[in-house]
Amino acid sequence: MIVALVVTGERAGLFTSDGTVCGGTAPGGAGPIRLTCAHGSDERGTGTIGEVNSRTLKVRWSGTAGEETYGRAAGGTLPPGLPTAAGPGRHP
Repeated sequence: MIVALVVTGERAGLFTSDGTVCGGTAPGGAGPIRLTCAHGSDERGTGTIGEVNSRTLKVRWSGTAGEETYGRAAGGTLPPGLPTAAGPGRHP
């Protein structure tokens, strides 16, 4: 499964290749990442940022996901095959 965590400023989004779409906050190291997922999953609801370097970010999730390491995307692009939130005029 592909998991993409996107952080821009203090906003965060998480997308997985199995259809999970989450959004929330990431207060820049001053507190935990807090996400709410569209289908109600809480396996990645609250995460504590661990080690950060120029290539990776480690997050320990309070739910069943446990600890995950995310790599920085090349060129700031997301991997293909991730879901999008359905909304007016959009199709998942």
